Amino acid sequence: MTIAVGDKIPDVKVMVATGEGPQAAQTGELLGSGKVALFSVPGAFTPTCSAKHLPGFVEKADEFKSKGVDKIVCMSVNDAFVMNAWGEDQKTGDKVVMLADGNGDFARALGLVMDGTGFGMGERSQRFSAVIDNGVVKELNVEAPGAFDVSSAEHMLGQL
Repeated sequence: MTIAVGDKIPDVKVMVATGEGPQAAQTGELLGSGKVALFSVPGAFTPTCSAKHLPGFVEKADEFKSKGVDKIVCMSVNDAFVMNAWGEDQKTGDKVVMLADGNGDFARALGLVMDGTGFGMGERSQRFSAVIDNGVVKELNVEAPGAFDVSSAEHMLGQL
């Protein structure tokens, strides 16, 4: 069952990429207080994700903050080392938290898994974005396969 507007974010163990290395975190704690702009990509370093999706949130981080967003979180079914390297490559700094859902547990808990086995990627997260307020989903934008429209930074800013 897919998470929906009004649902509480599931509490799942994930890893956060930091300059000091991977740090274990619980999604309930990481996403459970304040206003969070969460977006998920099928894979770090993939074309659309690297050229458009993550850069949009980095570029517009100050606009998100001015609209009351406490934290921007980028999630992918990749390990924390890959997420850290991608964050460094994309110069996310402290603007975007790089969340590694290495085993896909959070994507499964959300009901937003994509089957990428035909592309040699295994199970991944669907491309989506969500506005989360104190752990509750206020907006949920799930992309159609291959699309990049409703999960963009620009679209999310219009929802705040």
